[in-house]
Amino acid sequence: MADSVAPIMQTQAGDPGSFAGFALSRVPSPCFVVDEVAIERNLAILRDVADRSGAKVFLALKAFSMFELAPLVGRYLSGCCASGVHEARLAHEKYGGEVATFCAGYKSDEFNQIITYSDHIIFNSPAQKNRFEEQIRTSGKPVQIGLRINPEHSEGEIPKYDPCAPCSRLGTPVSQLDDAALSGIDGLHMHTLCEQGFEPLQRTWDAIENQLSGWLPNLKWINFGGGHHITRADYDREALISFIQKIRTRYGINVYLEPGEAVALDAGILVGEILDLPQNGMNLAISDLSATCHMPDVIEAPYRPALLGEVEVDTGMTYRIGGPSCLAGDVIGDYTPAEPFQIGSRIAFLDQAHYSMVKTNTFNGVPLPSIAVWNSNSDELRIIKQFGYNDFLERLS
Repeated sequence: MADSVAPIMQTQAGDPGSFAGFALSRVPSPCFVVDEVAIERNLAILRDVADRSGAKVFLALKAFSMFELAPLVGRYLSGCCASGVHEARLAHEKYGGEVATFCAGYKSDEFNQIITYSDHIIFNSPAQKNRFEEQIRTSGKPVQIGLRINPEHSEGEIPKYDPCAPCSRLGTPVSQLDDAALSGIDGLHMHTLCEQGFEPLQRTWDAIENQLSGWLPNLKWINFGGGHHITRADYDREALISFIQKIRTRYGINVYLEPGEAVALDAGILVGEILDLPQNGMNLAISDLSATCHMPDVIEAPYRPALLGEVEVDTGMTYRIGGPSCLAGDVIGDYTPAEPFQIGSRIAFLDQAHYSMVKTNTFNGVPLPSIAVWNSNSDELRIIKQFGYNDFLERLS
């Protein structure tokens, strides 16, 4: 039997934009560099969609938690969605606006804090809702209660990133919904997409609307979660706006969206440096950027991030770029730069503001990347965070 090959998630990064002219030597290595102009451009698009459709748009902190830019986010979006107690607190303390918290399983000793920080609390199952509902009701805080549903309609490109895959633990299957499951519920939540356009959302809604239509007029809202690449150039925003307007009119409910990557799409790079250039059947390049420590989705998805200045394979020298860790699979991918690498060459991977920054770790003691904010209009550059030994030490015992 032939070995199965895991599908590779295709990067949705666009062109490098202003980063094409950014001097990589201006920052320490490794370093995330986020262009606040690009962030604001994305936020303005999301605000326009919200204004024209009547929806409320939240930032998904699980994708982009750079609270240095929280005041900017707050000028455009209505709040944040959180995935647990720490994100809920971050949203409450740094961002303002509404906070919607969803967790696949809440802990009793954290739930009072969840109530304190949240305006919406979304449960993964009726059993969790039944367990904690009374605690919300007696808290005195007007928290709205939601239930996450699984549409049982799959649009996911990669099975392990698909919340509607068979036997998924995320959301209550729509086939299991009844009046008892929805008792005490203010709204429904569904998150089924991953870096996708409008059409998968429409197909998902078409698959479940009839099943939900009897309950929707009695609810306050429906939340379509994240995974919507609204700020990508080819996203059909006019269709999304019309879609939202129709639902709000037909059922008399509010609509929420929770994009994460759309807020930071094409707004950041991860800068690194070439440390060694060994040979073993092909050209190898050891960098201070680690897939396992700095870009875990490269291994988990898996996917191949785009390299700044990459050219066609037949026009240059190709290298397999990997990290400094001892993990044999700490490989980012095969790349052909415009010029052959030298020891000390700077490199940068595109579209690294979302997810990479929030998922970094210190396996092997590999240092965490610094974090910088750049303004591509004024060229102002601020190094806002640098990490050292204590950041590694304090995660251990």
